[in-house]
Amino acid sequence: MQFQSIVILTGAGISAESGVDTFRDVGGIWSKVRLEDVATPEGFARHPAMVHDFYNQRRAGLAGLHPNPAHLALARLEREFRGRFTLVTQNIDDLHERAGSRQVVHMHGELTRALCAHCGTRAAAPAALSTELACRQCGQVQGMRPDVVWFGEMPYHMDLIYDRLAAADLFVSIGTSGAVYPAAGFVEDARANGSRTLELNLEPSAGTRLFSEARHGPASRLVPDFVDEILARR
Repeated sequence: MQFQSIVILTGAGISAESGVDTFRDVGGIWSKVRLEDVATPEGFARHPAMVHDFYNQRRAGLAGLHPNPAHLALARLEREFRGRFTLVTQNIDDLHERAGSRQVVHMHGELTRALCAHCGTRAAAPAALSTELACRQCGQVQGMRPDVVWFGEMPYHMDLIYDRLAAADLFVSIGTSGAVYPAAGFVEDARANGSRTLELNLEPSAGTRLFSEARHGPASRLVPDFVDEILARR
């Protein structure tokens, strides 16, 4: 079967093999810090310097990391697939872009971007954000924050994502826990629209039973094999 429109969803599992910390696994980020302190608007209001320090450390940590074969394979799929290709990621790192992907839908924002809480202006983030940094647009200080979606906030680009899911004939979830909504519900949306659905994950996710097919193992092996299969159908 040849596919005309593919939607890919990636989660923490695809970047874990590059050394990016996961959130929910044993020993993951949420076992070390309280999400209420560093991943909510209320936490930022209480302790902005602590929140900036948390994200500055994560931003600095990205510098020494590199895309892995799974990122590179998806960039190849975007270049060579003849139909419509949509790459949606829950990750806030830039490894897809560094692998060569050009149109990445970051539903949870980007660690390398900053957002003004006063006027909504977005800009490239400096190496270190701080409470002293003023917005270049409105001039307000103490308002520049990481441009990431925190708990209690609406993910980005949802209208676009649902439009692409409605038109897709293949939906693939890669390296996701299947426990975080709304992304965990994408497989059900895709199925309702008649899509074939495939899970590629290190181990069965919370929603494995909802997929037409599931393959389990390292993303760096599964994703290149999957891309080879799709491109061989041309």
